[in-house]
Amino acid sequence: MKSGAEKKTPEFVYRDGKPVAVILDINEYRELLERLEDVEDLKLLEEMRKKPLHFRELDEFLRECQSGRV
Repeated sequence: MKSGAEKKTPEFVYRDGKPVAVILDINEYRELLERLEDVEDLKLLEEMRKKPLHFRELDEFLRECQSGRV
């Protein structure tokens, strides 16, 4: 959020009486992008939690990393 400054109202762009675009303050736009990334991360985490856990020895994992299989 803005510190010390008033939050700007989004400006709507209309074509043929229908909204076709929105002009946002750049900081608000960046904040929206961050929130979207957070939502995507939470969905990914939720999917990962549905899968069974698979544990392996550290040496096995390191061998896979070195061979490019991970």
